[in-house]
Amino acid sequence: MGIINLTPDSFSDGGRLLSAREAAEEARRMEEIGVDLVDFGAESTRPGADPVSEQEELRRLLPVLRAVAGRLTIPISVDTYKGGVARVALAEGAEIVNDVSGGKWETGLWEAVRNAGAGYVLVHSRGMPKTMQADAVYWDVVREVKEEMSVRLRQCTEAGIPGERILCDVGFGFAKTVDQNWALLRELRVFAEMGRPLLVGVSRKSFLRRWPRVKDQDAASLAVEILASIKGAAVWRVHDVDGAVAARNVFSALQGGLP
Repeated sequence: MGIINLTPDSFSDGGRLLSAREAAEEARRMEEIGVDLVDFGAESTRPGADPVSEQEELRRLLPVLRAVAGRLTIPISVDTYKGGVARVALAEGAEIVNDVSGGKWETGLWEAVRNAGAGYVLVHSRGMPKTMQADAVYWDVVREVKEEMSVRLRQCTEAGIPGERILCDVGFGFAKTVDQNWALLRELRVFAEMGRPLLVGVSRKSFLRRWPRVKDQDAASLAVEILASIKGAAVWRVHDVDGAVAARNVFSALQGGLP
């Protein structure tokens, strides 16, 4: 899943692709090199970020969705927690909603996904972006994240979104300390017990800088993504799509046995 940020304040590449034409061309390039999904985000949900209005999010997002309409064959995901944004985006051709809130921050999101027959990424988090790191208090982070995600997964299916349309994401970096992120990675196999494919979003996140000599964030991200796949992850959400596609292809060849 290739990331395209349409925001001026994302932690990694905010402001790099703010025109619809540039974003659409990058999405086409991603498809050409072998990305399987593209994820457009028009509001930063990094810890500490300020919220934006639904109108502003749509102002950033809609021109891009219209610019890629009919030009991509891979599925389009929209990174939003707002029901109104999801409804409009799905009507404009998006097929997946990537929801960092797990359906908790606004009502109407699950209804929009259900009514559109869309795919859904259920992400674990606590609190809101501005203050979520204050909620990174766990007795046993692996057990508690799994329990909280399992409850939301059940509620999501009860709301009418079929389980086969849902990916789960433990929410690396969202209301998690550095040590808690690494604990989740070590025990990632546990989350396969929920019965849904796992998406991992570790790309360029700050917990990768735990060791002072780790300077290349993309190389560090790839190492963690490959480890996550060994532990059962099905999808990587990445910034460095060129490196990730190459790593995925080699990893897949190794899994299948070299010629």
